[in-house]
Amino acid sequence: MPIRITLVEDDARVRETLFELLNDAPGLRCVGKFDCAEDALRHFPGAETDVALVDINLPGRSGIELVGELKTRHPKLHFMMMTVYEDSELIFNSLQAGATGYLLKRARPAEIISAIREVYQGGSPMSPEIARKVVLFFHHRRAAANEAMAQMELLTKRETEILSQLAKGSLYKEIAAQMNISLDTVRSHLQHIYNKLQVHSRHEAVLKFLDRPKEN
Repeated sequence: MPIRITLVEDDARVRETLFELLNDAPGLRCVGKFDCAEDALRHFPGAETDVALVDINLPGRSGIELVGELKTRHPKLHFMMMTVYEDSELIFNSLQAGATGYLLKRARPAEIISAIREVYQGGSPMSPEIARKVVLFFHHRRAAANEAMAQMELLTKRETEILSQLAKGSLYKEIAAQMNISLDTVRSHLQHIYNKLQVHSRHEAVLKFLDRPKEN
């Protein structure tokens, strides 16, 4: 039985080229094609599709939004993004939405066909440039997390308590009353917190506190 593919691509020339490529490839069959996310959501042949090939930059709703919705409706469906973009955030957002493959549109026909077969078999095909960006993205996230943890460890127990209260939405005077300290003392602690976390406002401090790596 052939691998059944549904294609979502707004560029008519690219869409028809891919449609012909997929139907000419042994063991593949294109069962649907759409030019926008809205039509795909209304008429997507989920029961007849094994792999969805989706362009990120669709008119109206993006390909990432489309994948997120379709993955909820069809959790066993495999999704592969095709795009001209090498942006790390788009890659990460696509993977979060449920895509398991990510190829650049300049990939050769043989690479596209091979990637479809790979994603169908449970793999995560990516163009070499994309795979490198994924690796670098997670390296940067880990480095940022380690830096945030090191900054948090500089805080005293009292400073951590105050920051925790701030994160809960407490006012300065409420923190002072609860901790039995003066309002000036609270402000002094906050200045130390800002310096240690390298931030300039309550909002930034709270965000860094909430985003800190949690202990296992």
